[in-house]
Amino acid sequence: MIKDNSYSVVIVDDHLLFAQALENLVNTFKDFHVLYHAKNGKELFEQLNKNDQLPDVVLLDINMPIMNGIETMQELSKNHPEIVVLALSMDDEESTIIKMLRSGAKGYLLKDIHPTTFKDALTEAVQKGFYYSDQITTTVLGSLHRANKTPEVTLKDREIEFLKLACTEKTYKEIAGDMFLSPKTIDGYRETLFEKLHIKSRVGLVLYAIKHNYFKV
Repeated sequence: MIKDNSYSVVIVDDHLLFAQALENLVNTFKDFHVLYHAKNGKELFEQLNKNDQLPDVVLLDINMPIMNGIETMQELSKNHPEIVVLALSMDDEESTIIKMLRSGAKGYLLKDIHPTTFKDALTEAVQKGFYYSDQITTTVLGSLHRANKTPEVTLKDREIEFLKLACTEKTYKEIAGDMFLSPKTIDGYRETLFEKLHIKSRVGLVLYAIKHNYFKV
């Protein structure tokens, strides 16, 4: 039964038991209901094309056959940017998180998340347009929320160049080569930005770059 004035959710995950359990959980939340679930990105787009109603939220797994989460996220960003997409995965690799955020995901949740935290994440995602959990970074969130209350951080041209390259899949060693600098100098740029921006990880750099339009998804 669809609840009046509730947000609609679609689950994309190839593990049927998990998807069903997740649907049951979401349907217990007062402000949310599940429209349907799909086994992969291809099946999701087939459903989106034949259903008049677009979901408010898509919960997207990463590792799926036929069309994986990253490929699906890229297509959703192009064709349905109005949908809030939260990645939901067992994969906590920094590179995977960065790929999903760069592709347009508005949050990244691990599948062992507590149900209460999960509900809070859904609520925050639909109300604010994003949700970044502790597993990604808490420090950068604090920095972003303080952005309107503190003086704008001024970045030098080379720091901006480094920041943009940090949003790619290049290693720090490869970034050093692109900038014609030593790895030690690149480490210095990284640590300087960590201190300037009050963040502690490469994921934090990516989030900052997206938030401040140095990198567009």
